[in-house]
Amino acid sequence: MSSLSRELVFLILQFLDEEKLKETVHKLEQESGFFFNMKYFEDEVHNGNWDEVEKYLSGFTKVDDNRYSMKIFFEIRKQKYLEALDKHDRSKAVDILVKDLKVFATFNEELFKEITQLLTLENFRENEQLSKYGDTKSARAIMLVELKKLIEANPLFRDKLQFPNLKNSRLRTLINQSLNWQHQLCKNPRPNPDIKTLFVDHSCGQPNGARAPSPANNPLLGSLPKAGGFPNLGAHGPFQPTPAPVPTPLAGWMSNPSTVTHPTVSGGAIGLGAPSIPAALKHPRTPPTNPSVDYPSGDSDHVSKRTRPMGISDEVNLPVNVLPVTFPGHGHGHGQAFNAPDDLPKNVARTLNQGSSPMSMDFHPIQQTLLLVGTNVGDIALWEVGSRERLVLRNFKVWDLSACSMPLQSALVKDPGVSVNRVIWSPDGTLFGVAYSRHIVQIYSYHGNDEVRQHLEIDAHVGGVNDIAFSHPNKQLCVITCGDDKTIKVWDAATGTKQYTFEGHEAPVYSVCPHYKENIQFIFSTALDGKIKAWLYDNLGSRVDYDAPGRWCTTMAYSADGTRLFSCGTSKDGDSFIVEWNESEGAVKRTYQGFRKRSLGVVQFDTTKNRFLAAGDDFSIKFWDMDNVQLLLTIDADGGLPASPRIRFNKDGSLLAISANENGIKILSNTDGIRLLRTFENLSYDASRASEAVAKPTINPISAAAAAATSAGLADRGASVVAISGMNGDARNLGDVKPRIMEESNDKSKIWKLTEINEPSQCRSLRLPENLRVTKISRLIYTNSGNAVLALASNAIHLLWKWQRSDRNSSGKATASLLPNLWQPPSGILMTNDIADTNPEDSVPCFALSKNDSYVMSASGGKISLFNMMTFKTMTTFMPPPPAATFLAFHPQDNNIIAIGMDDSTIQIYNVRVDEVKSKLKGHSKRITGLAFSHVLNVLVSSGADAQLCVWNSEGWEKQKARILQLPTGRTPAQSDTRVQFHQDQIHFLVVHETQLAIYETTKLECVKQWVPRESAPISHATFSCDSLLVYACFLDATVCVFNAANLRLRCRINPSAYLPANVSSSSVQPLVIAAHPQEPNQFAIGLSDGGVHVFEPLESEGKWGVLPPVENGSVSSVPATPSVGASGSDQAQR
Repeated sequence: MSSLSRELVFLILQFLDEEKLKETVHKLEQESGFFFNMKYFEDEVHNGNWDEVEKYLSGFTKVDDNRYSMKIFFEIRKQKYLEALDKHDRSKAVDILVKDLKVFATFNEELFKEITQLLTLENFRENEQLSKYGDTKSARAIMLVELKKLIEANPLFRDKLQFPNLKNSRLRTLINQSLNWQHQLCKNPRPNPDIKTLFVDHSCGQPNGARAPSPANNPLLGSLPKAGGFPNLGAHGPFQPTPAPVPTPLAGWMSNPSTVTHPTVSGGAIGLGAPSIPAALKHPRTPPTNPSVDYPSGDSDHVSKRTRPMGISDEVNLPVNVLPVTFPGHGHGHGQAFNAPDDLPKNVARTLNQGSSPMSMDFHPIQQTLLLVGTNVGDIALWEVGSRERLVLRNFKVWDLSACSMPLQSALVKDPGVSVNRVIWSPDGTLFGVAYSRHIVQIYSYHGNDEVRQHLEIDAHVGGVNDIAFSHPNKQLCVITCGDDKTIKVWDAATGTKQYTFEGHEAPVYSVCPHYKENIQFIFSTALDGKIKAWLYDNLGSRVDYDAPGRWCTTMAYSADGTRLFSCGTSKDGDSFIVEWNESEGAVKRTYQGFRKRSLGVVQFDTTKNRFLAAGDDFSIKFWDMDNVQLLLTIDADGGLPASPRIRFNKDGSLLAISANENGIKILSNTDGIRLLRTFENLSYDASRASEAVAKPTINPISAAAAAATSAGLADRGASVVAISGMNGDARNLGDVKPRIMEESNDKSKIWKLTEINEPSQCRSLRLPENLRVTKISRLIYTNSGNAVLALASNAIHLLWKWQRSDRNSSGKATASLLPNLWQPPSGILMTNDIADTNPEDSVPCFALSKNDSYVMSASGGKISLFNMMTFKTMTTFMPPPPAATFLAFHPQDNNIIAIGMDDSTIQIYNVRVDEVKSKLKGHSKRITGLAFSHVLNVLVSSGADAQLCVWNSEGWEKQKARILQLPTGRTPAQSDTRVQFHQDQIHFLVVHETQLAIYETTKLECVKQWVPRESAPISHATFSCDSLLVYACFLDATVCVFNAANLRLRCRINPSAYLPANVSSSSVQPLVIAAHPQEPNQFAIGLSDGGVHVFEPLESEGKWGVLPPVENGSVSSVPATPSVGASGSDQAQR
């Protein structure tokens, strides 16, 4: 039921209560399930009306919903049973035992037997646990206290215990307001009208006795919003019965769940004795820094006393990456506020020549410097704007003419000219769609670099296809098209099967805008007659019929966070409008000013950063702040723009592509965009190498462009990132960092040399302040903010080093140039994990950090602890061993879901909020040593001490694939940790084992790159840099190596002498863990076996770690396709 329908129920409940219709009130409460009336429930329990008590409860929960519900029903039925025994009504007691209590026997057979034995006693108080049972009245009162606590803790009752704060007679007030509105719209309003019915719209009679037209249908009132705003999406009038649970008006979505905290309550096993009130109820603990999070007490140790309706509600839907570094940018791309207009992309950074006039452009959603372009002659092109390189150019052609309709074939014979109307990427960037001016839609698949393949060709519409979009109804990727034939169609993106056709527009459909709110998927469409309609994925017709300002060519778009709706349109007379809509009323909320009087073309617009609007108008680009109707800024981009330039922002708003005269494209940039472009500036394309690489039947490794992919957070980093070298098997091989270096590498007389760092003066290295209580560092991570390092030592103590803002460090970020403070709260307490009876040094420690750095979840062989990072207090502990937790990872879409790897080889999917294990995954044979989620593929990858990799679907938790790690010849799988970490593209992942580094492609679970050390110490740990361009690895001989992530080629080696004191032997001190800074791609930290932590950065004069190795014989050796993994010399520098 939609949120407005839900609110209507509350209004009706208030009305019924005011009318003293008490039985009807409680019947509606129970049937709707919206409000649990605790007062009524208490009265019924006190009166012993057990049938009514259970009937009322049934509207909200069933016995077997969860353990809170089970205990609620058990306590009620146990009380009913004891009262029958107390009255010596044996037959009734037996009836209750058989009909009501027997259901609990399956959960606790011993308890059921004990309850049954009470029948044999003359007085059940002879049972020790029931010896304190008083009279019926006091027993009911004691039970009621426990029931209230259980109900408040039960997640099924959340948001149902509070009646909204309404003014008296709110429903009557709304009806009176409606009648007044209807009366004001009368053509001949009479004073003091006599309103005799609510069943039809009010209308005062005309002088001649004729009835005035209904105001809701009065054609003269076109400028007024219709009653109720946008009509109910489930029906054509407000509050009518709906065929499915759909939203009411387009913004009247279900409101967010409240974050009211509930006292902690015993959710322990059902028992015979009187209800107990644990210590947690007397002293509930709530984190002082986050009042919206309800955490349980840690007072009770026994597993059956765990209650914890807790959650990390302020972080839901923000992905978290662990092991052991968190990346910026995933899920944050649109949420950052920034100052206008300095951070608007307004400086021309690149000028590209397309060759024909650009009609539509779209940046790749992940690789934000890849620009897709469609032109007026049907060409499509793919540009790497950083290197100014056109990777792909395809001229229009019909892939299968025989499959086309006869109207299309004849039209192409008459006039073969075709224009692109729209190009767009799929949400994950693996597909892109092209809508043409003649009938056709073509879908291409993108495989990195310049590898574009034909995927689907659809003869979609009669006439032109005016727009195309992707959406995910029912978790299935679909393509939405609209055309000159006045229809909107939905197609399966995998097969091209048509799923829906929406008819109802009376003019060609100009644009579509799919969206979703509260899991309701819908599509806006606009037509050339200015009509706006909205459709659900059903065949029930349009739910909306409104006029767009300008009533001609209109496009619609939401802000990046999906909360604000805008449209931009141009009339036939050239008047242009950008407006924001009030969705709940279906009315224009604000109209932005600043367009020229007569636009010389159809104005295009785009939104960015949840804050700015931009449009191409009057030979310039105009910007508005979303909250201000006045024009913010106008730029001409150094001139040379058409009257109405086409425009498109990249995802993080750092780049803006605009069409220019003479078939040009200009890329505007802010400072972050400049940094982003420089990352790719020196990547050059060698066509001869590309053709050679394509000809070889090699496994396709990570694409160079994907390896260099940047997301929103990347733009925040301070240093430029080194470009990556090419790889064999990719369609595009990349040259070296600078042309000068490329020339040198091609000169046989000059030999590339591995960068060796042997002296402290050759890099910046900083040992963080010591703590004498620590023996060795077991886990290490940077905080997401990048201003602190958190370590977990082998003795279960956590250490936190924080850098402060200062004149020498204005950002306050971690740096190797300044010492941080070893931070502790004023209380002086330490974050110390619960430890099992065994020696903590023998346990497998693990931790995961929350998105906002407020909490850390951690374990060292004992129970899992949740710590407040500000106070170091233990918020709760849970899951005592055995089995012990060995790895922790947050679900990327829901931080209340945690994947917990165990030492018994299982993975438990645990819901923190309801304290339940949702699934137990079995597939490994030894302890779990690594977990990583991909929010693009919706999978969980696990690794274990059995050297096995498993891929699990993160929605249904089914195992999709499994593979044993390819170990070098002669190596047997020892019980060694295997770690996994996703690449920034979320499709490939890094595997770290003592014998190798490897890159795997997830969907096929194939190894595409592998590096095996020769005659050297085992690898102790490794991690991607924050931009996934580098891999940092540490070894048990105390060396640290830096690799190119694209091809796992060694580029720099840091020897122990560069950071260990001369009196310390590398055989006695080794790096055990390594972590990468979340924003600075050239900074990392290592944790040592002597308890030390070192932070490393290259010299400021260098700015990077080493120089790219050359490409040998035109290509880089790739991973063999066969299980034999002997590495070639070119793939491995001697260690």
